[in-house]
Amino acid sequence: MPLTSVAAFWAVSMLFVLTPGADWAYAISSGLRNRSVVPAISGMLSGHLAATVVVAAGLGLLLTGDPMILGVLTVVGALYIGWLGVGMIREQGGGELAAATDTQGTAASSSGQFARGVGVSLLNPKVILLLGALLPPFASPDAALPMPAQMMVLGSVHVACTAVVYFAVGLLAARFLSGRASVAGFVTRLSGLALIIVAAVLLVRQAGVWM
Repeated sequence: MPLTSVAAFWAVSMLFVLTPGADWAYAISSGLRNRSVVPAISGMLSGHLAATVVVAAGLGLLLTGDPMILGVLTVVGALYIGWLGVGMIREQGGGELAAATDTQGTAASSSGQFARGVGVSLLNPKVILLLGALLPPFASPDAALPMPAQMMVLGSVHVACTAVVYFAVGLLAARFLSGRASVAGFVTRLSGLALIIVAAVLLVRQAGVWM
């Protein structure tokens, strides 16, 4: 696979990763509410990696090519993202509670953060659509590597870009907003509202497709 193709894919992928969305909102929320952003962001990265495997295996073409399957995926993902957003807005005192939890509670919370991160990315139709649209055009049928292997390489580049941006977003939120209760609370609620808006847009668009 030519390095020029990898570089071109990296540039396009980075543009999409830098666009705020549900993943950004969850990364910011994690930075504000949790002791570490690692579990939540690791979950989101695992979701992106799983989506890459799905696309590379050819299932991505099936998901994006069948309107009914894609529609169901969109609705399920939108409802899940919206549910997370409502929870972020309703939860009070998240920072104080996190600081007061014991070691066992923190471990359980970390697994929950990881699971939610996987859900935010894997159930977001944007991820499957993005990878399904971007990976095949940048893979060359004439290259030495098989097409699925090329898409896995490109997908790994995408996951690496995602890791850099999401960790930066989460750590910056933790660094500059933690300890400022009023500002942190406002940003958390704003992030929750962003998730709800993303969910609403997905549902409205899907309703328009089905009507």
